[in-house]
Amino acid sequence: MTNGGIAVTKLPVRRGAGGRPTREEAVRRDARLLDVATTLFMERGFDGTSIDAVAEAAGVSKPTVYARYRDKRDLFAAVLRGRIRDWLAPLSVAAEAQATDSDPKNIETTLHELSRHMLDHASMPECATLQRILAAQAIQFPELAKLAHEDGWLRGVRGVAILLRLFAARGEIKADDPELAADLFLNLLLGHSARLALHGIADDPEFLERRRRAVVELFLNSVRAR
Repeated sequence: MTNGGIAVTKLPVRRGAGGRPTREEAVRRDARLLDVATTLFMERGFDGTSIDAVAEAAGVSKPTVYARYRDKRDLFAAVLRGRIRDWLAPLSVAAEAQATDSDPKNIETTLHELSRHMLDHASMPECATLQRILAAQAIQFPELAKLAHEDGWLRGVRGVAILLRLFAARGEIKADDPELAADLFLNLLLGHSARLALHGIADDPEFLERRRRAVVELFLNSVRAR
């Protein structure tokens, strides 16, 4: 069954005491709801997406949506947090590996791996759409832009800074202000792509890769211990 191009799969609902969905079913329902909401926001934008459309496409009732999210803005914030988690996940993995592995990767390998993931993610059409939605809604809903900045950008900066501190402790680099260095690195890496994506301009993948490598090399030359 499809609804506006979105496949709707209604799974049999197992009920717990009092006819309520089990915790498992509630988790699956919430995940499905967010998946559908993400698709609709990406296809139709913020203004073109309604709670009615999300509920219908997800195969749930409007009260079910409102029991989980106060309004459309709250639902979009949940979608945004999900995309941010995807973007930040490799940073957490890399930091944990550096702190716990007996034979951790060096800074050059780590920054190349991280920068490749971050640039690939930033170049996805979905990411560009999110940036445009946030830019369009920033004046009306400034808390959404604040969420993207604080939960996304600033957490990304802190994640890179943690890595830089670990490498500095091992003597691989010198970083007097790891958070400033991390902010500069991410701006160097992502600023170009973010600017083009905001205006819907496609870039050459080969150039992006050359630029990514140049950013890592330039950054390493500035922080390597001498």
